Amino acid sequence: MTEKKRLLTGDRPTGKLHLGHLVGSLNNRVRLQHQYETFLLVADLHMLTTKNQPEHIALVDKNAHDMVLDQLAAGIDPEIVTFYLQSGIPEINEMYTLFQSLVSVARLERVPSLKDMARDANIEMPLALLGYPVLQAADILCVRGDLVPVGKDNIAHVEVTREIARRFNHLYGETLPVPDGMVGEVPTLVGTDNNAKMSKSLNNAIYLSDTNDEVVKKVKGMYTDPNRVSADVPGTVEGNPVFDYHDAFNPNKEEVEDLKTRYRAGKVGDVEVKDKLSLAINNLLDPMRERREIYDVTGRVEDILVQGTLKAREETKQTLFAMKKAMGLTGVMNRIRRKAEKYNKKMEKGNS
Repeated sequence: MTEKKRLLTGDRPTGKLHLGHLVGSLNNRVRLQHQYETFLLVADLHMLTTKNQPEHIALVDKNAHDMVLDQLAAGIDPEIVTFYLQSGIPEINEMYTLFQSLVSVARLERVPSLKDMARDANIEMPLALLGYPVLQAADILCVRGDLVPVGKDNIAHVEVTREIARRFNHLYGETLPVPDGMVGEVPTLVGTDNNAKMSKSLNNAIYLSDTNDEVVKKVKGMYTDPNRVSADVPGTVEGNPVFDYHDAFNPNKEEVEDLKTRYRAGKVGDVEVKDKLSLAINNLLDPMRERREIYDVTGRVEDILVQGTLKAREETKQTLFAMKKAMGLTGVMNRIRRKAEKYNKKMEKGNS
C-alpha cells in the first residue's frame, strides 16, 4: 500500500477565522485532508515577527484555541489531521539555524511579501521578519511536507523552501523532500465595506463563529451600489460585494441569477437581496455551529493540539537526526555531548 503524501499548511494565531479564510484556504484543507496526511501548524513564533508586544502575546492562547476550533467546526477531522504548535517543537529552531547558511540575505530581500508585512505592521524590517521564509522552510520540512497550500502572497516563501531543500540535498545527499506549493483559484474575498480584503483589523469580516443574528446584522450593513437610491433604480451587480458573496456562498444559482437580473432592471430591493444572502450564509454556517458545540468543551481543543504537537515533534526529531547524519554532525555532536556530561558530573561532585 502506497503511503499518502504529506500536506503542511497553517496560520498565525492572530484572531478568529472568517469567510475569507474559508474560501481562501479552509475549504481546500477540508477537501485535501482525505487525500494527504495533513499537518496544520499554529504558527505562534511567526506571529512574533510583526506582533510581539505583551498585549499581542497575551492573546496567543485564546487565539490558538479559537483558530483550531474554527477549523474543526469547518470540517477538519482531528482523527486524521495533526494540529501542532510551532513553539512546542524546539527542534524547529535548530533546523532554522541550519537552514540559515543555505540562503543569502539578498535572496530573502527579494521576497516581495516581507516588505509588505513590515509596511502593514508599521515597523522597520526586523531580522526575524527577514528570516520568516527560512523559519517557514523549517515548519514545512520538519514533517517532510510534500504539498503546501498557501495564499498567493506566500507562494514566494514556498519557493525559498524548495531552494533550501535542493541546496541541502546537493551538499549533503538526498535527505529532504522538495515540496510543491499550491495556490487556490478562489479570488480574495472583499470585506463587507468593499474597501479591502476581509480582515479582523478592518472590522469588515463575517466570522465562522458568528451567530445567526450577527450574520444578519453584518449583511444588512454591507456596502452595495451607492448610486441606487431606491428599489426601482437599475443597479450594478459587478463589483457589488453583496452579489460577490452570493456567488461565493449561495448554492442556489438560479436564485442568484434571478436576483441579478431583477437588480439590473430595478425590480428588486437591497433588502430582499441581503435577506437571501443572510439565509445562504447562515445555512452554510449552521453545520459548523453544530460541530463547534461538539468540540467546544473544556480541554478538548487543547488535548487535540497537545497530542498533535507531540506527534509532530517526534517527526521533527527524526528529520533533524537525518539532516545531522547527512551533514556529518552526529558524531561530532555526540562526542561533545559526552564530554559536556562528564564535565558536568565532575563539577557536581566538586560542589557536593
